[in-house]
Amino acid sequence: MSTISTTIGNPLKQLTRFGQSVWLDYIRRSLMTSGELRRMVDQDGLGGMTSNPAIFEKAIVGGEEYADFLAQLKADGSLDAKALYEKLAIRDIQDAADVLRPIYHQSARRDGYVSLEVAPYLAHDTGATIEEARRLWATVNRPNLMIKVPGTAAGVPAIETLLSEGINVNTTLLFSQEMYEEVAWAFVRALEKRMEQGLEVSGIAGVASFFVSRIDTAADGLIDRKLSGSSDAERALLESLRGKVAIANAKLAYERYQRIFSGMRWDTLAAKGAQTQRVLWASTSTKNPKLRDVLYVEELIGKDTVNTIPPATYDAFRDHGEPRASLAEDVGGARQVMLDLAAAGISIQQVTDDLVTAGVKQFEDAFGNLLAAIEYK
Repeated sequence: MSTISTTIGNPLKQLTRFGQSVWLDYIRRSLMTSGELRRMVDQDGLGGMTSNPAIFEKAIVGGEEYADFLAQLKADGSLDAKALYEKLAIRDIQDAADVLRPIYHQSARRDGYVSLEVAPYLAHDTGATIEEARRLWATVNRPNLMIKVPGTAAGVPAIETLLSEGINVNTTLLFSQEMYEEVAWAFVRALEKRMEQGLEVSGIAGVASFFVSRIDTAADGLIDRKLSGSSDAERALLESLRGKVAIANAKLAYERYQRIFSGMRWDTLAAKGAQTQRVLWASTSTKNPKLRDVLYVEELIGKDTVNTIPPATYDAFRDHGEPRASLAEDVGGARQVMLDLAAAGISIQQVTDDLVTAGVKQFEDAFGNLLAAIEYK
């Protein structure tokens, strides 16, 4: 990815004026070894990084920069493919965390994080998720690590347990407003438990990764199917929703964030130094070529949020992004979009349920492909 940037007038760096942190949804060895990650921190105001099995699959399988280290690890023959992957991934995560550590301290532990995900096949196993998260947390041994846990029914109690133990958590694969709210309250309960035990709450960090563009991809596909045989009025309603559902859904999730992290219950924790579990916008690349390539960055800019941006979108926003305080704009319009969606016969609950299932499978498949490739190499 391009590293050309100017600090003055850099749209990425300007996002901090609106209370939003920029993270990079990407990791590979060369980012650290080339000094590119440090340049992005200095020039773009980069505040963190996220990874997932699909990202590591592309990084490890798609080049030769891991070949020497992989050969060294395989020499003794005692490690299986999963253990080999973890050695490679953990080295990258530790090195990225070390580059980002100054941000972690300068931001009073608000930013400077790098995320590592538990194995995706544990998404429906609470106990196994907790055990793997504990192991990865201890092995990486960096305070600015976040363990990524899927926001499934089994994931929510795991998230609460881990946070209550002082392990930072990035809750991933959130699509529905209702599941987001469950995760947010799990964060609050975890901090309350720590407070009741006399433990520190000020150093516990969490983000809730709310996925965006995949919502539009799924909703637009349903709109296309419903257009056939529809009346003129139905067609007009359906067409008015195209490319708008994801942003509306995200704005209403943020409205829930504002409600949960305010009032007496939260104020009690904040008085002890607790920091909110920020909403992190994920899946922010534009899948539809008819839409603006930085749409999901420009339209979701607001206080106490993070946007984790994949490389192509990151470069595009740095080149021609137009920052503004967009997240608070026309929330009433967002509510109307969701009402119109239901009136058009499209269930957002069904859309989000299907996306969670597909997301878990996508990461499982990527993880399986990654392990198979490591075995082959």
